[in-house]
Amino acid sequence: MTGIRGRLARRLQARQLPGVTPGPCELRVRRGLRVPMDDGVELLADLYTPAGQVEPGLPTIVIRSPYGRSNSVTHAAALAREGFTVVVQSCRGTWGSGGTFTPQVHEQADGTATHRWVRAQPWFTGSVATYGQSYLGYCQWAVAGRMQREDPGRAPDALCLTNTMADFGAVTWDNGAFALGNALGWSQWMDLTARRGPAQLLRRMRRRPDRDLGRAFGVLPLGAGDTAAAGRPIGWYQDWLANEQLTAGYWTQQSHTASVPDVTAPVCMSTGWYDIFLPWQLRTYAQLVRAGRPPRLTVGPWGHIGGGEATSFTEAVDFLKEQFAGAASRRVAPVRAFLTGAGQWHDLPAWPPPGAARPWHLHASGLLDQAAPDGGVTRYTYDPGDPTPAVGGPGLTPDSAPADNRAHELRSDVAVFRSAPLEAAVVIAGEPVARVRFRSSAPSADVFVRICDVHPDGRSLTVCDGIRRIGGAGTAATGPRPGADGFAEVEVPLWPAFHEFAAGHRIGVQIGSGAHPRYARNPGTGEPAVSATATVRAEQEISHDTAGASRIDLPVWAPEAP
Repeated sequence: MTGIRGRLARRLQARQLPGVTPGPCELRVRRGLRVPMDDGVELLADLYTPAGQVEPGLPTIVIRSPYGRSNSVTHAAALAREGFTVVVQSCRGTWGSGGTFTPQVHEQADGTATHRWVRAQPWFTGSVATYGQSYLGYCQWAVAGRMQREDPGRAPDALCLTNTMADFGAVTWDNGAFALGNALGWSQWMDLTARRGPAQLLRRMRRRPDRDLGRAFGVLPLGAGDTAAAGRPIGWYQDWLANEQLTAGYWTQQSHTASVPDVTAPVCMSTGWYDIFLPWQLRTYAQLVRAGRPPRLTVGPWGHIGGGEATSFTEAVDFLKEQFAGAASRRVAPVRAFLTGAGQWHDLPAWPPPGAARPWHLHASGLLDQAAPDGGVTRYTYDPGDPTPAVGGPGLTPDSAPADNRAHELRSDVAVFRSAPLEAAVVIAGEPVARVRFRSSAPSADVFVRICDVHPDGRSLTVCDGIRRIGGAGTAATGPRPGADGFAEVEVPLWPAFHEFAAGHRIGVQIGSGAHPRYARNPGTGEPAVSATATVRAEQEISHDTAGASRIDLPVWAPEAP
């Protein structure tokens, strides 16, 4: 590709991947290749091949996507300009591919057939790497472990995974709470894209805000939300709601977590502290570490959409050229993590770095302190008719950065605890865990916990948070059992964090019973979420008795002096 077309392609590449300088290669594109699946369905793929002098040994990159085959989604053109041969395939039932799109269900079988087809093509370069973020990363997990067990000669030779996980059930029902904002927003988008086409949908979104989706977040029962948002029921959304237990066969057949340790190929991971998949991606990292195959890991100060694309792309390209072309590594250590609060990158041997869990206790006075409390109860009322709002948090929009919680903390349905100003900086590195002695007047309740960095000027900025539902249809059998006083210790794992609370700042903790519409409101009745319409106001209590006191365990890290 030369002349005007080549210059135009380079400008397009630069715009679609801000911060990335286009690579040296020209490229050729063959569109609409038909890839046969085992059941006879054909999926469409585009082939990007580099032209000019190409480094020997580079793999063919396989990318499978339900979001189309454009460079802005797949980075295929950018990868080809770096010398890689790239195959981009649209998942079943999307963007011209045959069959019906049912999220997650077909990716293992279709991905396996695709890998075998790629290795039989005349343009195949001799090895395969997989690449992509979010659903594109799930497609990688779907095939890697199983193919390594059953067909190792045709399994992927390397994986590049960004903002993703191996089990979408776990993020849909996050510790028993339904992730309404992401689940309904994504389902509406995918359904309307399939019916109206991406161009028409984009024009519709430019004309007005999506009022349908905003209204749908308030609909009960939850099973009517898809009709309110998209104009009709969405099959997979109904299935998600109807299967609250992650042990149900519906979810276990789609989960590839168990096969993660079977992956023997080298792995490069990138994610952000505010990504929707962060906890689970770091747990897959830990699985591979325990298996003796630690991945390369980068964690930056961004969310699921935007912010980290250039870094993730560059890390993946460097990684693949090291693995397959013998390029020298530019990495100082296997893990590179951004320390929020301090605004610094750190090179670490592993994640999390060695540290110790330090308990900070919740006092009835609102104090957060390392000393144990001496009794008392904190009370608040949760009303599903006026659900506690989310105030930011990880989501499928670009605005996942830390929010200021000052106004939120004035709500009567949010209990707030703060430390005294810190005499010295405190750094946390890992997953904080809250252990709250909790009692509710309702059969079912959510416990939502958030850590904030309270600045001297009054700003209370989110660091991380987490939720757990007790007494729900999917959690009643496995939830904590109350003692004779009716209080139960509710353990709430929070999002992983790497954060410095500076000297003079305070550590803040919020406890509430909702974060709507990020998570669906808990009606309080314990009925199945898909059909529940009745709601009950709940009187919530947090115990501060010395025995088994409510606390939050912070994974404190003390970095060695340089």
